[in-house]
Amino acid sequence: MTAADYLPGRVSLPSLRDAVQGCRGCPLFQRATQAVFGEGRARARAMMVGEQPGDEEDVVGRPFVGPAGRLLDDMMEAAGLPRDQVYVTNAVKHFKWTPRGKRRMHQKPSSSEVEACRPWLEAELAAVQPEVLMVLGATAAQSLLGRKFRVTQSRGALFVSPFARHTLATVHPSSLLRIPDQEERRAARREFVRELALVAAVLNPAAGASAQR
Repeated sequence: MTAADYLPGRVSLPSLRDAVQGCRGCPLFQRATQAVFGEGRARARAMMVGEQPGDEEDVVGRPFVGPAGRLLDDMMEAAGLPRDQVYVTNAVKHFKWTPRGKRRMHQKPSSSEVEACRPWLEAELAAVQPEVLMVLGATAAQSLLGRKFRVTQSRGALFVSPFARHTLATVHPSSLLRIPDQEERRAARREFVRELALVAAVLNPAAGASAQR
């Protein structure tokens, strides 16, 4: 059984958002507070896909509101990419975690869990139909682009995919928070902003070119 068994008969973002709360397509729902669906305007011109909700997202019920999401907001602003032009979501809709004392620590979803959740993501893509798709991290990239896809080999270049005319793969912003060296962290963030500016340039060529200078 996968998420496909729980998709609504008539697919729209509101109907998907309601239906996802009843999804039992994999065991992750058992320990999550709620499913965290995507957020943004229908027919947003750009779409970003991360791995899964984190602890804060699981509690609040919104994607990219934790530390990685706040960093992403800052870097999108620096790149001239307005958040309201972007639909944000995750490859997996429930938070997978392991306890560490009183904290709930992120645990990478398995390939079977990612595959089970893929119908939700495909339905979001079909509903939004973005011009630009940005996949953040290996889980999101391999969910949509195949298990052999390697972000490290294809990072930072726009290409055509089955889901959008312009697709770009890069790291997940959470990885930037884990870089211990300050100079390396600054360099990594500059590179991420440069990649966001590529997306901004597709949506608004004048603004994107300005952000890259």
